[in-house]
Amino acid sequence: NKKKKETWGVCIFIVAVDLDEITFTFTELLKSIGMNVCLFFQFLKEVDVNMDTVSTKVDSTVSRLKKKYDVLLALYHKFERTCGLIYLEQPSSEISAELNSVLVLKNYWITFLLAKGKVLQVEDDLVISFQLLLCVLDYFIKLSPPAMLKEPYKSAVTAVAVNGSARTPRRGQNRSTRTSKQIDTDTKVIEILCKEHDCNLDEVKNVYSTSFIPFLNSVGILASSGLPEVEVISKQYEELYLKNKDIDARLFLDHDETLQPDVMARSQVDRMPLKPNSDEEHPLILPQTPVRAAMNNIQQLTMILNSAADKPSDILIKYFNNCTVNPKDSILKRVENLDRIFKQKFAEAVGPGCAEIGSQRYKLGVRLYYRVMESMLKSEEERLSVQNFSKLLNDNIFHTSLLACAVEVVMATYGTNASESGGTSAETDLSFPWILNVFDLKAFDFYKVIESFIKAEPSLTREMIKHLERCEHRIMESLAWQSGSPLFDLIKQSKEREGQTEQPEPTSTLNLPLQHNHTAADLYLSPVRSPKKKGPPLSGTSTSDGQPGVTPQPQKPQKSTSLSLFYKKVYLLAYLRLRTLFFRLLSDHPDLEPLIWTLFQHTLQNEYELMRDRHLDQIMMCCMYGICKVKNVDLRFKIIVSAYKELPNTNQETFKRVLIREEQYDSIIVFYNLVFMQKLKTNILQYASNRPPTLSPIPHIPRSPYQFSNSPRRVPAGNNIYISPLKSPYKFSDGFQSPTKMTPRSRILVSIGESFGTSEKFQKINQMVCNSDYQLKRSAEVSAAPKPLKRLRFDIEGQDEADGSKHLPQESKFQQKLAEMTSTRTRMQKQKLNDGNDTSASEEK
Repeated sequence: NKKKKETWGVCIFIVAVDLDEITFTFTELLKSIGMNVCLFFQFLKEVDVNMDTVSTKVDSTVSRLKKKYDVLLALYHKFERTCGLIYLEQPSSEISAELNSVLVLKNYWITFLLAKGKVLQVEDDLVISFQLLLCVLDYFIKLSPPAMLKEPYKSAVTAVAVNGSARTPRRGQNRSTRTSKQIDTDTKVIEILCKEHDCNLDEVKNVYSTSFIPFLNSVGILASSGLPEVEVISKQYEELYLKNKDIDARLFLDHDETLQPDVMARSQVDRMPLKPNSDEEHPLILPQTPVRAAMNNIQQLTMILNSAADKPSDILIKYFNNCTVNPKDSILKRVENLDRIFKQKFAEAVGPGCAEIGSQRYKLGVRLYYRVMESMLKSEEERLSVQNFSKLLNDNIFHTSLLACAVEVVMATYGTNASESGGTSAETDLSFPWILNVFDLKAFDFYKVIESFIKAEPSLTREMIKHLERCEHRIMESLAWQSGSPLFDLIKQSKEREGQTEQPEPTSTLNLPLQHNHTAADLYLSPVRSPKKKGPPLSGTSTSDGQPGVTPQPQKPQKSTSLSLFYKKVYLLAYLRLRTLFFRLLSDHPDLEPLIWTLFQHTLQNEYELMRDRHLDQIMMCCMYGICKVKNVDLRFKIIVSAYKELPNTNQETFKRVLIREEQYDSIIVFYNLVFMQKLKTNILQYASNRPPTLSPIPHIPRSPYQFSNSPRRVPAGNNIYISPLKSPYKFSDGFQSPTKMTPRSRILVSIGESFGTSEKFQKINQMVCNSDYQLKRSAEVSAAPKPLKRLRFDIEGQDEADGSKHLPQESKFQQKLAEMTSTRTRMQKQKLNDGNDTSASEEK
């Protein structure tokens, strides 16, 4: 039975990972059960019906495997297409049989796999991997007979052969004597490759000299003459593959069934352009491949920063000179010190030979840092009509945060991964908050610069703005609440200011609009909240939030601007998350929403210690469960968790691994029973009475401050219909592709104010907007009601705290199960009806 065999395979994999007893490779497992890699991942997800079946350890292993597979798949398809542009399919008869295209492909690909495995510790780094692939292609093209090559590679290799620099191996000389200087003299081929793929030549040359040449020397390829032996290279790769116990990427060459992508992935990397429909006026433009998308993102960033300087501009120097204490020397010294630290940490994370690659990325970050600093200071000068920014420019945490934010933008641009889910890139070892650890920076301090950074750099792409907004959300969800965060000291000071009645942010302000007019200077320098004043005295002696060694505070501590704004943003994020989950689970109990929100807000404000080393969503789920329990609404934790797993940007570890007490973790149910309920029992019981506590106002929900003013707007009732301003954010003169050119022709583009053509396309749009049947069908498919988890094996008593409390003792297990199934089915039917109306609410974040 094939299904039984697959189930055994998945179960063996789960247990082997959990017990650290993996005696087989992932490919061997797939082969033995006859299963495709994509189907395996999907089946494993289905097996995890019980939230204790798959541990966070297995989740992590599967995530790593999936990321590696996605990158390998993207690179292999790029490799195949590129080789098709380089080599003749049927070279002339003078070429020997052993140099046929199949053998060439095999040799190249396996050499690349070996190089990738030897050079990179972060094997899912798409950009460095692709740059390494170009190095491999350059090396082999130069060793190929010109008669095998298409133009322009044939002419380039012939020219190199005449010069003699790359043909010395043919004359019996030892290739290990070739130096980096000699390599620089025959860069024609690599220049063609980089131009063809929009890749930065300097970066690829850096990878060649610092990583690829040492790799060749380490495996002894340079000592032989001619092309390396396929068997020798394959044997070395096999040793690496067996050691890692993961995917045998040589099987891509055979188009092996176990490594074939699913239908959607295959359509994205389809090599043959589709013929346009007869009624289409323009050729069809396919979606970008992952490699092409990554190269475009990098190209946009480098174009912006190519004109920027590696040192402070004359305008910045002028600002520095206007300071009471000139900050120039300390700024330059800090940049130099962090450069050394960053190179070291990058090499440790990516690979020992990759320090210079890290240095290149850091240099781009420094350029962006100076550029944004100048923009910020100009804005502050206009806002405050002052030119002396001595206090701000001598603040170490401000500069470290600003530089970290600039470097994070660069790292995220290069870190765009082939594996994407819900519009966000899959995380790598270098993803946020990696930069905080490198710069020894607190998340709460980093948070203060994000909003000002986005406003100060108008050329940031949509993807980067979304990325920085996601970083801000992660800080508010958990990172700012870690032990050692300055946030707790600020809250403590705030409560001491007027006694325990003083709150970090009064509830009366929750229903007021969130003003996004705070600058980095406001947040880093002054704790004073003073709406009457235009801004803080930047050159004065105002105190810094939670920073020692500053002017002593007066007897009555001033209120912190950064703490007040942080709490406002946390409340907004918390409510948006709660509302999304609430609509999925309790839309038929609208009266419960204000009660749950009041408990949630009360906990964040008065029992903030519950957030220490925990996650905002853990408190949210506990509040929802607690109110439902006291109001006798049958909502179990297993249902809550099932729905939570379907929310965007969630992690199973959030509910599987919650801090109970020092260094002890357990499930969210154990946390609720042992910690949350014990702390808030009295408060929760008040909601059972007819006179519940005063309800907290619902936070005012503003439009996101991070949206482009000229970004396409979705028509609320439409089906993938967007309205976009006529003005294009990029112009051809800037070297960017037009957004319309980068859009698949499967979309219908309308520009109001220009002649459009036939009326048929407007009729198509009307059809799409009015097709409510399709809309309902799609919403039902995408947002099905959560499937309840079968059991909660890790609870204290072996069952959900609510289990049994809603059933009579004389009920049989069958009757209980039947009641549970009926309740679930009813919930699912209501969910399907509500999802169509719920879309805007769940996406507003």
